[in-house]
Amino acid sequence: MGVVGRTGSGKSTTLLCLLRIIESPKGQILIDGVDISQIGLDDLRRKITIIPQDPLLYKGTVRSNLDLFNQYEDQEIWNALEKVCMRNKFIFSGLDSEIKEGGENLSAGEKQLLCIARAILSKSKIILIDEATSSIDNVTEEVILQSIHDNFKDCTMITIAHRLKTIIGSDKYAFSK
Repeated sequence: MGVVGRTGSGKSTTLLCLLRIIESPKGQILIDGVDISQIGLDDLRRKITIIPQDPLLYKGTVRSNLDLFNQYEDQEIWNALEKVCMRNKFIFSGLDSEIKEGGENLSAGEKQLLCIARAILSKSKIILIDEATSSIDNVTEEVILQSIHDNFKDCTMITIAHRLKTIIGSDKYAFSK
């Protein structure tokens, strides 16, 4: 589903509600007929992956940023990097390449692509995308949109955007006022 609207119209708040960061005092949010307020927070958040507007990267290595819980084999991580066209960036320096705090040694597009690689590894069936291409050049935006399309086609995706171009191809659309 693509959700488009002006700043302040509630698009990102919707995602915060889906993650139960903001709890609704009334009403329900159902996923596959299950009221999410009845699911433990850890279980709920483990099943949903968010690709945020401002990519969250930590001081550490490529490996530690993609494999937060040290659960994937090297080949799985390399495969995820390949799927987002980032394998060649790290092939010579390896998975232990340094990532500075906040990813300051990477471009905005590279940071976003690493977040998508992390989402690929998580294998979540629900993907929330919040303005993932808002501060990206046109070429990188195309790589990001293609990576999302190719890797999450069997997932439920909710994409938040200011621009219609970002949500073109969604099965359903919502317009926030």
